[in-house]
Amino acid sequence: MDLRAATPEDQPGVDAVVAAAFAEPADGRVVRLVRLLRTSGAERAGIVAVADDTIVGHVLLSRSWIDAREALVEVLVLSPLSVLPAHQNRGIGTRLIKAALAEAERHGAPAVFLEGAWGYYGTRGFEAATPKNLRRPSDRIPEPAFQVALLPAYEAWMVGQLVYPEAFWASDTVGLRGPKQIGSSTRRASPRERTAR
Repeated sequence: MDLRAATPEDQPGVDAVVAAAFAEPADGRVVRLVRLLRTSGAERAGIVAVADDTIVGHVLLSRSWIDAREALVEVLVLSPLSVLPAHQNRGIGTRLIKAALAEAERHGAPAVFLEGAWGYYGTRGFEAATPKNLRRPSDRIPEPAFQVALLPAYEAWMVGQLVYPEAFWASDTVGLRGPKQIGSSTRRASPRERTAR
């Protein structure tokens, strides 16, 4: 299995992976989010996992901002992370997260945010964002699911509310819904819970 930068030719395969990972139809909310991020110019990087010439996983980094008192700070959001159900529990998601964080650092981003199961992402470079004086873009996001990975470009003054681009609102993908999506701090996250949006 290889990881590489996503290309425009990968778009149908990426959409299929996202739909399968989130158990959505081909025009589901998370698929629409990916398309909107892509077409609006908010997408900063996409990485695909390829096995036997087939896309089996994908992660997207998109532009957002911290509304800090001193200035707006451009940061990245990791969303969504998708792995075909038949290929889950093989470390593909972990490899995609690691590659996404390395790509974010290459871009000079000070931080990468996500909404996701804290039992999964907390062991893969992310930590609770709220104790670091970083606020959720919406109360619909469970506080423990609002996580951040701080990168070398981060500075102490970069605190405030995270501001999502329009695509998250237009696709109604802000906030995780239900216990299956937010996971639990006392048990291991299931493969479905390991998808971030």
